[in-house]
Amino acid sequence: MKQIFKVFLSSLLALTLTALPAMGAQTNVFVSIMPQKYFVEQIGKDLVNVDVLVMPGANPHMYEPSPKQMTQLSKAKAYFSIGITLEETWIPRIKSANSALQVFETDHGITKIAMVAHHHEEHGENHEAHEHEHAMHEHSEEHEHAMHGHAEEHGHHEHKGLDPHVWLSPARVKIIASNICAGLVEIDPANKLAYERNLAAFIREIEKTDKAIADKLAMVPKNRRSFLVFHPSWGYFADQYGLTQITIEEEGNEPSPKHLAEIIEHGQELDIHVVFVQPQFSRKNAQVIADELGAQVLPLDPLAEDWKKNLLDATDAFVDALR
Repeated sequence: MKQIFKVFLSSLLALTLTALPAMGAQTNVFVSIMPQKYFVEQIGKDLVNVDVLVMPGANPHMYEPSPKQMTQLSKAKAYFSIGITLEETWIPRIKSANSALQVFETDHGITKIAMVAHHHEEHGENHEAHEHEHAMHEHSEEHEHAMHGHAEEHGHHEHKGLDPHVWLSPARVKIIASNICAGLVEIDPANKLAYERNLAAFIREIEKTDKAIADKLAMVPKNRRSFLVFHPSWGYFADQYGLTQITIEEEGNEPSPKHLAEIIEHGQELDIHVVFVQPQFSRKNAQVIADELGAQVLPLDPLAEDWKKNLLDATDAFVDALR
């Protein structure tokens, strides 16, 4: 009897151990920036392990991966790009060290806008942006495999003069999320249903966030919808919600004295009380302008990991600054 019981226990243990790797195995993937980690984890949940190239507080325009990160990248199954300049230099190098790495362009299907101040008062509500991005979303779903092929064959290049900060617009994030889901399904088809279920839940959460932002910004008068930032990170946010982004930085360069004078004059005309700065950049020139305007300098981080909380907090900051 004892012998039979031992055989039973041994068989049960063997079955349990056989099942564990499938239950606990995670797919290792890499992303460029912290908000992408949030997106991938919303869709992949416990099925993925997400590492980030640009660590918190680092400037993505100047970042170089550490030796430890290069080792991790050599073991990753997929890389989800977002269209930032850093990727042009490093993804080919990463691919040379890990030829099996699959690269997915998560900004595929998004029409980029110029990295300059945008004036949208004439558009009023953001219905056009939503309808346009909805059409792009459908286009993205129809061409998921084309997205992957494009990434593998041609690499990923940020077009000069175009704004890469697509993750700060909820309408665009719906497209990014769909592209992430398509990539995860391609590398892990066994969990297709789980990824698609998680995507649907995330899309609903994005839409709730979008509505909350729109409702808050509706309190801002139409003649008070311009905001001043050092680095032009918030163009897509402004585009979606009918705001105007005025930037201190000139195409990635420190502003000239002439440009500083123009910004100060413009800020006085608009009665601007807050100058927003990105924590990854120097606030020196922003402080000069703020002093001239009698304005505050406040941080606004486009690279924070908790995307939903960050956008809602940013919205509150805009509402407080613009009312």
